[in-house]
Amino acid sequence: MARKLKVGIIQQANTPDLHENLMNLARSIEACASHGAELVVLQELHNTLYFCQTENTRLFDLAEPIPGPSTGFFSELAASLNIVLVTSLFEKRAPGLYHNTAVVFDKDGSIAGKYRKMHIPDDPAYYEKFYFTPGDLGFNPIQTSIGKLGVLVCWDQWYPEAARLMALKGAELLIYPTAIGWESTDTDDEKMRQLNAWVIAQRAHAVSNGLPLISVNRVGHEPDPSKQTNGILFWGNSFVAGPQGEILAQAANDRPENMVVEIDMERSENVRRWWPFLRDRRIDAYEGLLKRFID
Repeated sequence: MARKLKVGIIQQANTPDLHENLMNLARSIEACASHGAELVVLQELHNTLYFCQTENTRLFDLAEPIPGPSTGFFSELAASLNIVLVTSLFEKRAPGLYHNTAVVFDKDGSIAGKYRKMHIPDDPAYYEKFYFTPGDLGFNPIQTSIGKLGVLVCWDQWYPEAARLMALKGAELLIYPTAIGWESTDTDDEKMRQLNAWVIAQRAHAVSNGLPLISVNRVGHEPDPSKQTNGILFWGNSFVAGPQGEILAQAANDRPENMVVEIDMERSENVRRWWPFLRDRRIDAYEGLLKRFID
């Protein structure tokens, strides 16, 4: 991997109009590439509104095969701009079988690989188990022309095991397309606790694995079609952290924003020499991690 890598992150507020969202994404991707980004990362399920606020079988119509229309669209962008592009799509694998899938395109527009979200939440306003089958591709980095990318998706970001397995398989970056926000009835104190926990958990993955980390969230209010809640206010705050958890850049919490951030990819080697966590792991004593709970 190159010593210095410029990364573009696109924090977008989505609309109900698929075409409008795609055009906004294309303009933002082009803007990041024009500022030197070799890698551009999009948020989770970026083509549409976050449809998992309700359980509605008609919404399965939003899903697409891979390859399909969206992969064609993003493939052309990656090739024309000579960038590596990380996308997040609603995959139709077969009738009645769907995944939340990150697709990575290399600089020539080819599909370098994909990752199917492994941890699927089922919480009020995040009814993802209704839509998504848990991933079956494992935690495997995706090899690209700029290096091995450890791509995970949203709810995966709370699980240190996922980040560690990516690191153990040679990932050089940890990447999290995300869709997370606040429910309006939460107090301001609770909202800050949630946001801080989200940032801290991911920075900890960077620290414990000695790797840079990219987290790209959506932003803006999206109403609940069922009107059972007041919808979700996605909190933005997309960020890039270095291998000691240091914040290299962070977006706002209240507006769309594109950022191009330079990462020194050689720092991981130095940080792992100073803090050799992988060397000191007691792999002979971790059998209990394979249990759901130790009674």
